[in-house]
Amino acid sequence: MSRVQKLLFVLALVLSGCSPDRDLPPSYRDLAVPKERLASPEARERGRALYQQNCALCHGVEADGRGVRREGFSSPPRDFSDPDVRRRVSPRRMFFEIREGVRGTAMPSWKSLSEGETWDLVAYLRSVAPEPR
Repeated sequence: MSRVQKLLFVLALVLSGCSPDRDLPPSYRDLAVPKERLASPEARERGRALYQQNCALCHGVEADGRGVRREGFSSPPRDFSDPDVRRRVSPRRMFFEIREGVRGTAMPSWKSLSEGETWDLVAYLRSVAPEPR
């Protein structure tokens, strides 16, 4: 699929009301995504530190889903190094899943992180995999 075709597809989804985040609660669905922060090397570095401190045990030091605590989970921890994850999971959804956890998995809620810390973590996680073409 060409870049133009992808853009037209996404535009059609948005215009039809089928946004990829449509199933999020309204408070998250309408949340502004701080694009400058997500692109900030400083935010990514702060996010990396938070990741190593709070997430690496399950998701792995390299964010590849191969943490030492992954054994025995009903579903494996997400592999953030997979470019398909970056393509499929929006920054808004990542923010939601960090804050609220993921029902039916071992992913807990991280409401102890501030909103800014959560966006820093999203910035780091989005930087782990190469940007999709």
